[in-house]
Amino acid sequence: MDERRLRLAREWLAKASHDLQNARIVGAVPGGPLDTAIYHCQQAAEKAVKGWLAYQGVAFEKTHDVAGLVAQAADIESRFLAWKGAAAILTPYASAFRYPGLAVEPMPSQGELQEALGHAQGIYDFVLGLLPPQAKGD
Repeated sequence: MDERRLRLAREWLAKASHDLQNARIVGAVPGGPLDTAIYHCQQAAEKAVKGWLAYQGVAFEKTHDVAGLVAQAADIESRFLAWKGAAAILTPYASAFRYPGLAVEPMPSQGELQEALGHAQGIYDFVLGLLPPQAKGD
């Protein structure tokens, strides 16, 4: 097993785990900024897929397009296709609530956050299930 790829996958997955943790903490605070929490959901899914691609030794673009990353991963592992819909929902959260003038509404709802958390956690858990135990960091 390539130690460099293993280390890099662990680093991506640790960051993804931290993003999930941030989304949960911020989302649980009464009146917490759900725009920030939902952004971390997108980030968690993005980093989890990048971790899997890094473990596989597959180069990927510097992108926030979770749907594109899932499609790239599905070229190698077809089970990623099951996450295509979730990735399409999460991808816009990279910028939708992050910058003035882009958001349809000023804040996502608690329901949107819970849906995003479910998708992000699902992708993260799926990726963990594909990797050997030694790739699972933190």
